[in-house]
Amino acid sequence: MDFERLNSDIKEMRRRNRSLGLAVGVLASGHVVALLVILNLIGTVRTVVVPPTIDKTFWVSRDKASGEYLEQMGGFMAWLVLDVTPSSIDWKKNILLGYVEPDQYGPLKTRQEVEAERLKRINASTMFMPQQLVPSEDKQSVVVRGRLRTLVNGFETANDLKAYLIEFSFNGARMHLKTFKEVPNAS
Repeated sequence: MDFERLNSDIKEMRRRNRSLGLAVGVLASGHVVALLVILNLIGTVRTVVVPPTIDKTFWVSRDKASGEYLEQMGGFMAWLVLDVTPSSIDWKKNILLGYVEPDQYGPLKTRQEVEAERLKRINASTMFMPQQLVPSEDKQSVVVRGRLRTLVNGFETANDLKAYLIEFSFNGARMHLKTFKEVPNAS
């Protein structure tokens, strides 16, 4: 038996075991790092907040938006709610409900469904032409003033100046519609 050869084989095996142990350690630590990254990403949703069209520069912080952003979103919400025909009200309602605050979803959905049924029954269309948007950064709201024109079977039945208060809230870095109601049209 060659003691020297056996001793060098054992040293070679120990060196290989150390390098394999080191490789296993590196792989295990890589798994731990990957697990920590995955756990940090769970529950984190990145929502890009962009109004339908961008006409002006604006800013959005954690729980507030600039007046310019409120104007753009207010005009968009007014278009979704007030500028409807029997054929467009259903898809506009579905788009609108995607922006509604969760606790207002049910009442607004019911209101829009009743309005859709009424418009279809009497074959009416409404067209809203905004003339003034007055944002309030403190209240995160905008008052939209304009002319609401109503047509029934193609004949104009109303053409009135109206004002609507649109209130927003932020939840999870996303803007939600909180309130949409008509207000007295005080200039």
